[in-house]
Amino acid sequence: MKKALLTVAAAALSLAAGLAQAQQSSPVGLWKTIDDDGKTEKSLVRISETGGVLTGTIEKIFDASKADSKCDKCSDDRKDKPVVGLQIIRGVKQDNDDKLHWVGGEILDPNNGKSYKTRLKPIDGGKKLEMRGYIGFFYRTQTWVRVE
Repeated sequence: MKKALLTVAAAALSLAAGLAQAQQSSPVGLWKTIDDDGKTEKSLVRISETGGVLTGTIEKIFDASKADSKCDKCSDDRKDKPVVGLQIIRGVKQDNDDKLHWVGGEILDPNNGKSYKTRLKPIDGGKKLEMRGYIGFFYRTQTWVRVE
C-alpha cells in the first residue's frame, strides 16, 4: 500500500513539474512592458491563448496622462479605440521547429499605429519575455517582466 501511494505521489509531482515547465516556456500571462531604454515601465499586457494562437491586450498604462489615449494613428479596426483594452498582439503561434519561440503574428505600436511581425521568447525560466518586432532585417527588442 505504501509503495502504491509513493508511486501516485511521484506521478503527481511529475505532472505538477511538467505543468510548471509548460507555464514557464509559455508567454501566456500578465507582463509589465519595459521601454527600449530597459528601465521605463510602460504598461501591463495580458497575453492569452485560444486554440494555440496568442493575443495580447493592454490592461493598464502607467503614465496617467496617457491612460485615456486612443489609437488615433491606427489604420485598421483598432482606429480611434482606447489604448487600454486594445489588442496589440495578434496571430502568434508556437514555432514548429523551435518550441522556445512564438512567431507568425504581429504586434501593434499604438504610439505610431504601425504593426510589425513579431517573435516572442520566454527567457530566464519564464520570468521574462523577449519581445521582438521587426520589418525585414530591421527590429526592436524589448524585455518584458512577468507579473503573473
